[in-house]
Amino acid sequence: MFQITHVVTDRGSKYAVSGAPAKGKADALAFLKALKRNKRFAKATHNTWALLCHETGPIKNDDGESGAGAIILRMLERAELYDHLIVVTRWYGGVHLGGDRFRRVQDCVYAYLSEAPDFP
Repeated sequence: MFQITHVVTDRGSKYAVSGAPAKGKADALAFLKALKRNKRFAKATHNTWALLCHETGPIKNDDGESGAGAIILRMLERAELYDHLIVVTRWYGGVHLGGDRFRRVQDCVYAYLSEAPDFP
């Protein structure tokens, strides 16, 4: 698992990004379960994620942050990164960010893709 614990703060909301190799939805759910063993991530407002699988195709979950999973998925497609899960976590800071929340999700994925160890 590779994790960037703090990527960006915007009007009180804090974002982090995590990821790991995954072959399908079962791997993604196991990763999320392990991530949420950390109380900080378990109490997060959103843990949005996406996975581009060779075998089963694209999988995403917004976890209440409508549209965020699709953004992560598009970025995985552009990077041609298959069989790798990316999770963007948000702790809501009390101010609605509107469309800026999507920019923050993108910032997190860009940080992950640029700072993570080499992908297979």
